[in-house]
Amino acid sequence: MAEPRSLKLIRRLPHCPPHPGPTQILPLTAGDRTRTRHHFTVGTITLTLALPRGTGLQAGDYLEAETGEIVQITAQPEPVLTVTAPDPTTLLRAAYHLGNRHVPLEVTANHLRFSPDPVLAQMLDHLGATVTAETAPFYPEAGAYHNHDHA
Repeated sequence: MAEPRSLKLIRRLPHCPPHPGPTQILPLTAGDRTRTRHHFTVGTITLTLALPRGTGLQAGDYLEAETGEIVQITAQPEPVLTVTAPDPTTLLRAAYHLGNRHVPLEVTANHLRFSPDPVLAQMLDHLGATVTAETAPFYPEAGAYHNHDHA
């Protein structure tokens, strides 16, 4: 069995590294991807995020450890509610009402996705949308004032 070891992740890389690939994959939930200071265990490796405050992570990002090793961030499937609608107007109305409640929301042309909330699910059902409980990767919008810089 491999010896336990630690990697301290210190910076996000601006692009895919030139070598064959990451040494480690780190699956994170949407909430975990907003953290800049945290410890995660993957197999026998403890990964410590020590990123500059305000660093937002997205699935597909690469992080560099103090040792030079590379870790790739992926989206870990998590419990979500997926909203579909019989027509675009109903889906837009659902997005409007969820936005009024400041719910972290994934927005696509065909569905909306957010963290489980039975009260919101009932509201959307009354609007004529279909709400399905799933376990899936969750990619909420970062928000209009969030820094998307990948430096």
